[in-house]
Amino acid sequence: MTSVPEPLPGSLRWAVWLLRAQGIALGLLTLFLVYATLRATASLVGGLLVTVFALAGAAALWALAVALGRRRTIARAPAIVLQFMLVPIGYYMIQGGLAWIGAPLIVLGLLVCGLLLSGPTNRALGFDTERA
Repeated sequence: MTSVPEPLPGSLRWAVWLLRAQGIALGLLTLFLVYATLRATASLVGGLLVTVFALAGAAALWALAVALGRRRTIARAPAIVLQFMLVPIGYYMIQGGLAWIGAPLIVLGLLVCGLLLSGPTNRALGFDTERA
């Protein structure tokens, strides 16, 4: 007899969805970087390194979203680290005059961290929230 798993709580479902959206967005940016690297007249090696880094980030975000969707507790900490990395990125974008994208990045990173640390997510991932 197989048991039907409980549906994901809203907080974890939203976190998974947002991580997947970030992975897709970074994947699209990677495609743009491939185009820009092929058209560039400057350092090909530098462009390729940035492109590979973006591709790795997109793959990591997608893999973490899939793992969290399957309730793998080990995926939560790396997902939180990646989300906290959005804070300094957003800060420096604001300092560079791109507040229209930097501020939403900060908010997005903190929002996903909050979703991943919420009580329903803790319970869904099997973390003991009540100490005896």
